[in-house]
Amino acid sequence: MSLNYPPPLALAISAIAQDDASFAGPPHRHRDAQLIYARSGVVTVATENGSWVVPPNRAVWVPPMVEHATRSHGPVQFRTIFIHPDAARPLPSSCGVVEVSSLLRELILRLVELQDRPATPFAQRVGELLLEELTFLPAEPLSLSMPSDQRLRTLCQTLQAEPDTELSLDAAASRTGMSRRSFMRHFERETGMTYGRWRQQARLLAALPALAAGVPVVTVALDCGYQSASAFAATFKRSLGRSPASYFERNIHRTA
Repeated sequence: MSLNYPPPLALAISAIAQDDASFAGPPHRHRDAQLIYARSGVVTVATENGSWVVPPNRAVWVPPMVEHATRSHGPVQFRTIFIHPDAARPLPSSCGVVEVSSLLRELILRLVELQDRPATPFAQRVGELLLEELTFLPAEPLSLSMPSDQRLRTLCQTLQAEPDTELSLDAAASRTGMSRRSFMRHFERETGMTYGRWRQQARLLAALPALAAGVPVVTVALDCGYQSASAFAATFKRSLGRSPASYFERNIHRTA
């Protein structure tokens, strides 16, 4: 399924603002690349190969013609920039999440403001600067690869839906009908992670929507299968570089 696009803002870039109570869209693809910026709330973008969680003040890059489904975890405000494939050529060919710098945030919001006005050289310069800024931002570790083997995929989908489930390596192998060694080999080959590392990443990503909604850390930790808030906080900081309490901190910025 392909979607219609907003009219071009200036040659290669257009923008939309969307505020929803919640939403879940069907798989679709766009001719243009997308930069989806979460101002508040949490959005997940899923493709056949994996999923990317987009907390507040982050953005996910979706290259042209990549089929994906987007859903929110409760109320959300997000801004989307559409970028013509020719303009997107220097940017990554795979999805990824970046932390939105102060400059990138202001450029996104300005493009949204300019969307309904006639195209101008100024708008074009704003778009060009946005593309330049994107090249400087490193990807954040907010993705989760999904295996193509149906046995492994079914297992992973269950673990994503039930992050507090305790399932040892041996139990996981048994559930898929594989030997322990075969399971380990297949799982790492298909996801690029060991089973234990994948489970940890799945739990951390499952925690982000609740943390963004202000759920207490101890509640989130227990709901995601951790024995204590301190164990969860240590893993969170080791993996994402900040404590759960500070991860969503951001200076107050203007509305758009």
